[in-house]
Amino acid sequence: MREFHGKYRESLFGAFWAVANPLAMILIYTLVMGQLMRPTLPGYEKTPFAFPIYLCAGVISWNFFSEVVSRLNGVFIDNGNLIKKSNFPRVCLPIIVVVSAFLNFAIVMAIYLVFLALIGHWPGLPLLAMLPLLLLQTCFAVGLGVLLGTLNVFFRDVGQLTGVVLQFWFWLTPIVYTLGALPEKARPIMQMNPMTPLVQNYQQIFLTQNWPTWAPLLNLLLISLGLLALAAWFFSARVGELVDEL
Repeated sequence: MREFHGKYRESLFGAFWAVANPLAMILIYTLVMGQLMRPTLPGYEKTPFAFPIYLCAGVISWNFFSEVVSRLNGVFIDNGNLIKKSNFPRVCLPIIVVVSAFLNFAIVMAIYLVFLALIGHWPGLPLLAMLPLLLLQTCFAVGLGVLLGTLNVFFRDVGQLTGVVLQFWFWLTPIVYTLGALPEKARPIMQMNPMTPLVQNYQQIFLTQNWPTWAPLLNLLLISLGLLALAAWFFSARVGELVDEL
């Protein structure tokens, strides 16, 4: 709670800023690209809210992933005084980051669901599938974030590079466009992006109101488990040196 409130303690509008940035992004992309992208959503050419629904599903899920990775990237440096205390449970730091990011995600998702209810596009039972998707996404983000966060203590350029990579990664994920809008030769390459099937399944739940397609997520599950194991091993092996660096 201190982590969440600390970001808005001195601001006039408080937690409103937790939703202002993603809402502004969604509004800009919808106004600028809505007319361009609508024809690439097969079967939804005449649905006025098709692209905003598609866009919001991608942006909201991406923002959660990006926030977890970005904040874990610097969590050990920012909390060096706590890590140096031998009685402090260091596993709390990733948990705090994830819970804080989830609160932001829940606020924006609640607004999105209200929007879907108002326009009569409620996803129904497939909405329940968002829980395993969110769990898988969290595992992937935590494994990647902790690994990068540990490396960042020893090589501070990692923190700067991560921000740049996330910007490119966003545009290499079908969020503001669809795979159908790309040349056929580019589609297999884009599908190698581990975030592509995850984002597409979020979009499938909210736009087509169908259950996710689980098979494409198997690779992401294996990558996530591998990253979690690697991050845990690397942090445990280097924790002594990490404390000295801090």
